[in-house]
Amino acid sequence: MAYAEPESDEMSAADIKAALLDSFYGTERGLSARSEVRAEINELITQLEAKNPTPSPSEMLSMLDGDWKLVYTSNSELLAILALSKLPFVTIGDITQRVDTAFNTVENKAQISVPLSRTAVSTTASFEVRSPKRLQVRFEKGVIQTPQLLADIEVPESVYVLGQTVDLSPVRGLLQPVSQVASGIIGQVGNLLSQSPDLSFPISTNAAETWLLTTYLDEDTRITRGDGGSVFVLVKDVLQSSSQQHMTPEQEAVAEAMML
Repeated sequence: MAYAEPESDEMSAADIKAALLDSFYGTERGLSARSEVRAEINELITQLEAKNPTPSPSEMLSMLDGDWKLVYTSNSELLAILALSKLPFVTIGDITQRVDTAFNTVENKAQISVPLSRTAVSTTASFEVRSPKRLQVRFEKGVIQTPQLLADIEVPESVYVLGQTVDLSPVRGLLQPVSQVASGIIGQVGNLLSQSPDLSFPISTNAAETWLLTTYLDEDTRITRGDGGSVFVLVKDVLQSSSQQHMTPEQEAVAEAMML
């Protein structure tokens, strides 16, 4: 008598990845993750690493190449940058990493916005392949982008100050004419400011050299671990590459993670 094989309860890599990306919702890229959520994320990361389809990522540099967006981290230095968003009127935009395997360089960039202005802080590093998974990274230069003044001023409906929401709708009508006049002035000043060069400075501290271990890599998702136990989860933009075709559930999960 033949017996049917019992069905396996083990999740596929696609299901684990979708669950992992979903778990980032509401964590502010790791900044606001509660301890139980962080534990769940760590467990999913470990499960996904066990199903890594690219066991030797350093030998597949073409897959590392390109622009990656940070969607989750436990790195204390990056969390300190993300914490700036708790200050009134400060917004931390995308944190990205551009890997250029033709020149063996990595550029990390964080977008920062404050009222009337937007800038970016970036670091550039060179890297060497030290093992099938490990890259040795040496930071060489930092750049503070010349602030871009935002001429398009829109009075928000509310602002978040000291833990409470302040409703601005009663004064929006009064402030709108003022903002229109200010927009013209800011636009003129911004044109002059845009001609100034970015502030560039060398990085020569003891912390300038580190290593990164790529523990999971596919066409749109990467998990990297650094010294000190830090973990970084990054995704590639799948919206443009899949705009002409129906996205798979896995690609939809990545696209949603990029919007967090």
